[in-house]
Amino acid sequence: MVRYYLYRIEQTKHLNAFLEVFEEEALAKAHALDIRIKNGEPVGALAGVVIGIKDVICYKGHKVSAASRILEGFTSLYSATAVERLLAEDAIIIGNLNCDEFAMGSTNENSAYGPVLNALDNTRVPGGSSGGSAVAVQADLCMVSLGSDTGGSVRQPADFCGIVGLKPTYGRISRYGLIAYASSFDQIGIFGRNIADVARVLQVTAGPDGYDSTASKEEVPDYQIVHNKSWKIAYLKDALFHPGLDEEMKEGYTSFFEELKAAGDTVTAADFAYLDYVVPAYYVLTTAEASSNLSRFDGVKYGHRTSLKNLELADFYKKSRSEGFGKEVKRRILLGTFVLSAGYYDAYFTKAQQVRRLVVDKLSEILSQYDAIIMPTVPSTAFKIGEKADDPIAMYLADIYTVLANLAGVPAISVPLQRHSNGMPYGVQIITKQFSEANLLSIAEHVMQIRRVTPV
Repeated sequence: MVRYYLYRIEQTKHLNAFLEVFEEEALAKAHALDIRIKNGEPVGALAGVVIGIKDVICYKGHKVSAASRILEGFTSLYSATAVERLLAEDAIIIGNLNCDEFAMGSTNENSAYGPVLNALDNTRVPGGSSGGSAVAVQADLCMVSLGSDTGGSVRQPADFCGIVGLKPTYGRISRYGLIAYASSFDQIGIFGRNIADVARVLQVTAGPDGYDSTASKEEVPDYQIVHNKSWKIAYLKDALFHPGLDEEMKEGYTSFFEELKAAGDTVTAADFAYLDYVVPAYYVLTTAEASSNLSRFDGVKYGHRTSLKNLELADFYKKSRSEGFGKEVKRRILLGTFVLSAGYYDAYFTKAQQVRRLVVDKLSEILSQYDAIIMPTVPSTAFKIGEKADDPIAMYLADIYTVLANLAGVPAISVPLQRHSNGMPYGVQIITKQFSEANLLSIAEHVMQIRRVTPV
């Protein structure tokens, strides 16, 4: 299996999904597993499962750069808890996957190492920031992959690539070893081609962690049990009839809701008046947190350091950071520093926190009455490379449906629904209340069975 995936990776280098492939190490682990299996020795729950990890997740003794020049050549001194748990169950990690720099972006065009290409149409983006992780599964370069989701960075590329992408409840998977973008939003997520694979990886990686105080101590149920029942589902009218949603996709969702009803589910419209406020609130809060988190990259202890000599300390910081960070990261640091400044803190940051509370309360109210919310994952199918590069506001607005789950800290998943007339896939997003991943995965499996959609 490892040789097969190494061959596939070599044949699809043009997609730029991998930043580094651990060829010798993966083969050595596979060989050791073969011997153990041949000898009848016990093996882990993920024995032989070939996994790629996003280049913001630390793996001891391996390079991790967050796809940024500022961390170029840096080797991790420890492994993320999620990685340790994968390895403990005999998973084989095959390489580091490309992403938007510091997970900031929706297209994977912001990587310091070049864009990732959508395997279905190389002129289109794969989504971001976990574009490499999505394409690795889409193009059959590994079985499953890990990404990170701060505002949709697992679900949106899963949608664009026609695969499954899960963002668990905030704190369900430890963030220890995940390079921080916005600490109260970030969550490690999982890409797969089916629900069973995603459920098994979640089973292994979920749970409390002494290294992460935000990791939940909530009991980890058996995610691999599928609950077959009729579900009570809400769809958000404000999302379905939003002017930014592609008309053909809107018709597809409307038709799908009728299929759910025919399958015995209750599908009801629900009001959500805050939809147009979630993107501004999200970007105010996440850029503020990014401004704080990325201040540690100063060129002193590790990472990129300017080659210019005899600089004053302030100039040394400025040159090192200006040379090391890319355009989008600089934009978000500047915005975050601005909204945290003394004259604007209450006008922006405090107000955004108030909007976040309203969103949490409203989603909690809806989810107390329904098993799940179903809505679009993104407003359109994958767009052309460079199409929105000069319009960051249009790019940010593409997150309108995904940031809800991150603001509220609830679990969400995107599963493939159908193909658009332009040939590209699009999916549907399912949201449940906190720590209801078992129901979320069962509903996702139910959806895929109704549509009988085969991932790309």
